[in-house]
Amino acid sequence: MPNATTDTKDWVRLFHPVTAPTARVVCFPHAGGSASFYHPVSRALQPEIEVLTIQYPGRQDRRGEEPLTDIATLADRVYEALRPELERSPRPAFFGHSMGATVAFEVALRMRRDGLAPSVLIASGRRAPSHHRSEGVHLKDDAGLVAEIRGLSGTDARLLDDEEMLGAILPAMRADYRAIERYVGDADAVVDCPVEVFVGDSDEQVTLEEAHAWERHTTGECVVRVFQGGHFYLMARAAETTARLEAAVRTHA
Repeated sequence: MPNATTDTKDWVRLFHPVTAPTARVVCFPHAGGSASFYHPVSRALQPEIEVLTIQYPGRQDRRGEEPLTDIATLADRVYEALRPELERSPRPAFFGHSMGATVAFEVALRMRRDGLAPSVLIASGRRAPSHHRSEGVHLKDDAGLVAEIRGLSGTDARLLDDEEMLGAILPAMRADYRAIERYVGDADAVVDCPVEVFVGDSDEQVTLEEAHAWERHTTGECVVRVFQGGHFYLMARAAETTARLEAAVRTHA
């Protein structure tokens, strides 16, 4: 398969263009996720807030590209593709769920080297970069990987029950799990923007201690907001999550 490109149009998707946005937010998908996951958020936040969504290689219309298996490389490519958007106004917020929160954080670190920063980093369903767990989901066979995905309740069961569709999405899922499970963040790395942490109160992937540990990774304020639900609380409580996201983006615009 061909290698991933760095063209902005391949990486950055805009479902609902906004002529004169009062605020903007860039959304980063979870492991195995795609840009379309945030289509409902984009629809809900228009016509004042513009939502840009990242499309990783190896899925949907980028299925023919090799998925990346390293967070640092993924963040490098995303940052390069995002540069034209970061030069526009207003300065965007970042929102990432699960693996997406880590990718968003790493992109923000790359911005910091260039004297830039998102208006706010909203890290959802992900422990702080300084907290690492030994995990090996990407080493499991297909059945084990599918069982893990089912347990998180973040993927449409119809996709997991369709052998043809499953065969199409598993390579990207395995690559994403390999990337995030091998990631070890810099315990001293900080971003130059406020951080809001969203976490489900029954999320087995993130403890409240691991959520609060994000405060050591910002030069600004860090606020933790707890929602009812598990790792994919944002699907079960979509309206509440979108409202809280909107409030955060507007507050820091």
